[in-house]
Amino acid sequence: MTNPDIDAALTLDQLLAIRARVVAEPPQWSADGSQIAFMSDLSGSTDLWSIGARGGFPRRLTTGMGSVRFLDLRNPRWSPDGRWIVYVSERTGSSELWLWPHDGGPSFQLTRLGANINALSWSPDSQSIAFSCNRQGSFDIYRAELDGGKTTRLTHDSLYEGYPVFTPDGRHIVYVRLNEAWTEHDVIVIPALGGDGRVILHDGEFFDYHYGRTFGYPLVSPNGRTVLFRSYRSGYINYWQAPLAGGPPTALCPEECDQSDAAYSPDGHQVAYCSNRNGTIELCVIETRQGTPRRLVAPALGVCAAPQWSPDGQYIGYLYQTPTAPLDLWTVSVADGVTRQLTNSMLGGGIAQRLVTPEKVTYSSFDGHAINAYLYKPRSAGAGVRLPAILWTHGGPASQWLDSFQPQVQYFVQQGYVVLMPNVRGSTGYGHTFEKANYQDYGGGDLKDVVAGVEYLKTLDYIDPHKFAITGSSYGGYMSMAAICFAPGVFQASIAHGGYSSQSDRMGMDGGDEQVLRHKKQLTYRLGPFETSADVYRRVSPLYAVKNATTPVFVLHGEGGQPSTPSSRNFVQALEKEYKTVQYKTY
Repeated sequence: MTNPDIDAALTLDQLLAIRARVVAEPPQWSADGSQIAFMSDLSGSTDLWSIGARGGFPRRLTTGMGSVRFLDLRNPRWSPDGRWIVYVSERTGSSELWLWPHDGGPSFQLTRLGANINALSWSPDSQSIAFSCNRQGSFDIYRAELDGGKTTRLTHDSLYEGYPVFTPDGRHIVYVRLNEAWTEHDVIVIPALGGDGRVILHDGEFFDYHYGRTFGYPLVSPNGRTVLFRSYRSGYINYWQAPLAGGPPTALCPEECDQSDAAYSPDGHQVAYCSNRNGTIELCVIETRQGTPRRLVAPALGVCAAPQWSPDGQYIGYLYQTPTAPLDLWTVSVADGVTRQLTNSMLGGGIAQRLVTPEKVTYSSFDGHAINAYLYKPRSAGAGVRLPAILWTHGGPASQWLDSFQPQVQYFVQQGYVVLMPNVRGSTGYGHTFEKANYQDYGGGDLKDVVAGVEYLKTLDYIDPHKFAITGSSYGGYMSMAAICFAPGVFQASIAHGGYSSQSDRMGMDGGDEQVLRHKKQLTYRLGPFETSADVYRRVSPLYAVKNATTPVFVLHGEGGQPSTPSSRNFVQALEKEYKTVQYKTY
C-alpha cells in the first residue's frame, strides 16, 4: 500500500528550504554555562545567536556582522571573562578583528591592518588577542590589545606561521610554522610580548592544503605542561601529545581512523575528540592519562563535530547532522551520554520521512582495493523498474563523503535516479597510504575506482545498465571531464562543475592570493614540481584527450571568486573543434 504523503517526491523548492540553522562553527558556552552561542545565517546575514543550555527559543545577539570569515573553526570566540565576543569580518574590504560587547551595544573594529586574518585566540585575562595575519605577504603572529587597539607583530619569518594560542598563565604563545612546501609543521613557543622562539616539536609528511588549518591549533593543556597536536605519524591522523618543555611525543589514543576537533575539559583531565569511522563521525572522550576512550555519541549514521565543554565540565555542546537531517546544535551529558537537541532545522509536514537514507556499500576495484561508497536508492528501486544511475564524485581530491546531508543528491534521488558516491583512492579518512594512492595519477586509478562502481551497480537488478551519468564539483568536476576522455563509452551523460581540464593551466593561474597559492602547492605535492614533471601534468589533463569523448557533457564554472584560469572554457572549445556534444554555462 502506498502513502501519498510519504511516497510523493519532494520538489526542488522543498529541498532548498531545508537549511541548517547553525553555521559549522564550534558552539560557545557563556561563562556561567546557562547559554550557548552559535552562528546562523537564516536572518539574511551571518550573526551570532544564543539559546538556553537546556533548550528554548534562540535569541539574536548581533546584527550586521558583515561577511564573516570561517577559516579556522574558532571564529567567533567568547572572551574568558564573558564580556566580549571577537570575530573576523570583511565588512571594510579586508578581514579585521571586531568586538561585540556582551552587555549590549554595537560591534566595533579593533584592528586596521588591511590584510587577511585566519586564526585567533584570547589571552587568559581577556585583555589581548593573538592572531595570524598576512600583512607582510605571508602569515605572521600578531597581538592586539583591547585597551586602545594597539597591534604588535611578534614574528617575522617568510614561512607561514599561524594558529596561535596562549599558555594558561598568559606568559607565552604557542603557534605553528609550515615549511615552504606546506608538508611539515613546527610547533613553536615564544614570549607573549615577543622574543626568541623555541621549537617544541616537529611533524612531517602532512600536506596542509589550507596553510595550517588541517593541522590546526596546538592545544595546550590547562596545566600548561602538554601540547596536543594532529599527526599522520601512525598512518592515520591521530592526536599526539608532547611536553611543552620538549621531549618525544606519544599517541593520546591510537586508532586506525582519523581524529579531529579535540578539546580539553576545563580541569584538563579529559579530552573530547571526533573519530571518523568510514564517514560516520563519533564523539569520544578519553582520560588524558591515556585511559580507555569512551564513545559518548556513537550514531549508526551521522556526523558529530566541534565539541565544546561546558564551564563545569558536565556537558559537551556539539554539532550533528545525518543524511536526512541538516546540521543542528546538540548537547550530551558526559556522565551518562544522554543527548539533547537544541535547534531543529528540519521542516515539518512529513518532509523528513520523504528523504532517502543511503546504504553504505563496499566494492572491489581493478587492483583489489576496497572502495567504500554511499548508495542512494529511490523508493521505486526494486519494483521491477530499471533505473538510471549517477556516479557522484567529491572534490579535493583529499576529501571524503561523510554521513552528511546532501540536498543536491536527494533531489536527483527524488527524481528517480540511483546515486553512488564513492570514496575513491586519494580520499581522506582511510589512512595515509590510501590518501596518497593517486599521486601523479590523477584520472588514473581513481577513475578506475569510479568505473568499478559502474560495474558494481550493473550487478543490481534495479539498475538500467545503459544509463549512467557522472557529476561532481572541483576535483569531482575534473573527474567528470576525465571520465569522458579517459574512459569513453562508460557514461551516457556528464555534468562537470568547476573542474580543471588542464593541470598545466592551473600551475599558470594568475594572481598571488591564497586560493591560487593553495592550488599550486597542492599540484606540486601531488603531481611533482612542474619543471620536472610537465609530462605528468599533460598526461592527467583531459584537455589533450577530447578526441576520445563520446559522452555529451554539460560544463559549468563560476566566474566570481574562482582562480583565474580558462580551463573550463578551453575544454569546451576543444570539444567543439572535435564536433562533440557539449553545453557550457558560467555563473
